[in-house]
Amino acid sequence: MSELALAAFAARTDSHLVTAPRSQRFARFEREFDERAYLADLAGRGLRWLPRSSPRFPRALGAIFDVPAGLFVRGRAELELLDRPAVAIVGARSCSSYGADVARMLGRELAAAGLVVVSGLARGVDGHAHRGALDAGGLTVAVLGCGIDRNYPAAHAELATRIAEHGLVVSEYAPGVEPAPWRFPARNRIVAGLAQATVVVEARERSGALITADLALEEGREVFAVPGEITSALSNGSNRLLRSGAAALTSADDVLEVFGIEPEAPAALPELSDQAAQIVARLEVEPAGADALARALDLDAGELAAALTELELAGIVSERDGFFRLAAPLGCRRG
Repeated sequence: MSELALAAFAARTDSHLVTAPRSQRFARFEREFDERAYLADLAGRGLRWLPRSSPRFPRALGAIFDVPAGLFVRGRAELELLDRPAVAIVGARSCSSYGADVARMLGRELAAAGLVVVSGLARGVDGHAHRGALDAGGLTVAVLGCGIDRNYPAAHAELATRIAEHGLVVSEYAPGVEPAPWRFPARNRIVAGLAQATVVVEARERSGALITADLALEEGREVFAVPGEITSALSNGSNRLLRSGAAALTSADDVLEVFGIEPEAPAALPELSDQAAQIVARLEVEPAGADALARALDLDAGELAAALTELELAGIVSERDGFFRLAAPLGCRRG
């Protein structure tokens, strides 16, 4: 049975298939299927096909229960990238500013340590995890829930292009397949399957990120959850994972330990002005807006602006939604 014919037939019939159907329709399709011409068309579009029978098919993905017929691939990286130690970072599409910052920080630090960051290119946590990996000059893999020739959501087309320049974009779905709600849970098994560990940053009670985590648990993979505020609906799912036995993640080092990667010694902070050092000490307690910082530290507008600019340029502080917070816990900062 041709695995490529199976994937092409699934696209033709708008169905999800991992084994050949016992139907005359498929038998006829397979007889008439011109694999050589199909592969030539893929190559002309800058796409590749990696069947599950190939020795280059990623071993971690090949070990899951519902192995896809293969993966359609675009991107400049070698296919061996899919077989490297990897961590999946997933979470809410409508994440909080805290969730966005944590996802980007984890993507950056884990990629800088040599892990491949896998996610689903969705809005929210997924996108920030990919961006963090790219910020570090690291490698990342995006798994689509639609045809390999599509960028979904369209708002992430530029991000997908950046990922393809340095990593890979993959999908079990052939060119032309439209995104559909039922495809994304199927996509999540590939996200979990490519990674030896999965991190859930934020998740509502019925979040798709929980599907990814459950699939990872079923395959005996490590699952981490970032603890969240008990009053926030965005934390209901991730906190439930913690109650169910997922490991609490407090820094990237928790994940690195699973892979046997020795964390780097924390980088020393650069020499800071007195005002900047005061702001760092204040933000170690909790994020704060500019007005709150000015009042707590008795700084005028000019002093505060200069100190915040100093900290942002040094990568110590970031701002989102009017709140300033440390870009990473000081004990976990990496150079």
